[in-house]
Amino acid sequence: MRFSPYNQATGPNIVVDGSPNASTLITLSHWPKSGTDRELKADTSAEIAFKYLDSPQFHVRSDIVTNNHFDQDGLVGVFALVDPATAARHRELLIDVASAGDFGVFRSRVAARINFAISSLADSQTSPFPTDIFTRPYPEMAAELYIRMLDLFPQIVAAPDKFKSLWESEDAKLTESEAMLKEGAVTIEEYPDLDFAVVRLPDRLSASRVHRFTSAQSESCHPLALYNATPCTRILLTQGQHAEFQYRYEGWVQLVSRKPSARVDLSGLAEELNAEENSGGKWEFDGVDEITPRLHLNGKHDTSIPAEIVRRRIEEYLRTAPPAWDPYDS
Repeated sequence: MRFSPYNQATGPNIVVDGSPNASTLITLSHWPKSGTDRELKADTSAEIAFKYLDSPQFHVRSDIVTNNHFDQDGLVGVFALVDPATAARHRELLIDVASAGDFGVFRSRVAARINFAISSLADSQTSPFPTDIFTRPYPEMAAELYIRMLDLFPQIVAAPDKFKSLWESEDAKLTESEAMLKEGAVTIEEYPDLDFAVVRLPDRLSASRVHRFTSAQSESCHPLALYNATPCTRILLTQGQHAEFQYRYEGWVQLVSRKPSARVDLSGLAEELNAEENSGGKWEFDGVDEITPRLHLNGKHDTSIPAEIVRRRIEEYLRTAPPAWDPYDS
């Protein structure tokens, strides 16, 4: 089987970790309403791809696999179909890489490091790939990353230490963040009945560059340290008078191992907070259909509303507002 760019896959094809196009014969994806057969469903699209390989009754007549975006889960799933023999030898590690990429949750530190290496290769500021790749329209850039990464990926999996320059900086940030959690400098207070956790960060912490999926962002505590420490999928980060709420990715997809609490629309809460906000900033909610939507203050770092009041208001909405997102197939 071979990879084809999504917009060039006009013949019969298999889509991994995305949505089907007009010529797709089967979709192997945990995405919302993907239509993936119940027997193949799994938490990550990578694991769905492996289950497809294990299940001849589902096999279709196509030699093309494609995807409409580039990330770790997609790469592992596509690689499994392109090189099933090599993928099978590293199956558990590769599923762990996909989990680290999509959910920020990992079992093996090697998987976390491979995840970081993929992010670095897909980041224009750190990638050794030609810079012009990152100036192309997204579909072309994603396709080029797949083509290059499918060739390089077996080497990274077989000998991740040879690619230390790609992962060592972010790995050090993860180690630092894990230590702060262990020492109690960063605390997590869980409300299991609401699938809700409050993360409190010390004021002195400065933000540094890390990755979620393959996108760079600035964080005071590495997301993989936080997400590995709590199963809650509704997270409030507080740091002094800074407060930011986020739904984790687990709530956007069709998770199989458990069913996260349904997302509720926080647009009304943003309006209520804006009526009280005096900092000059504006509270915004990204929308329940975004992959990791945030309720955050735009334009200012610190809110004029006491962070504990923000927490209580969020908790009230999570407890009383109706579900507003359902990713599952009927």
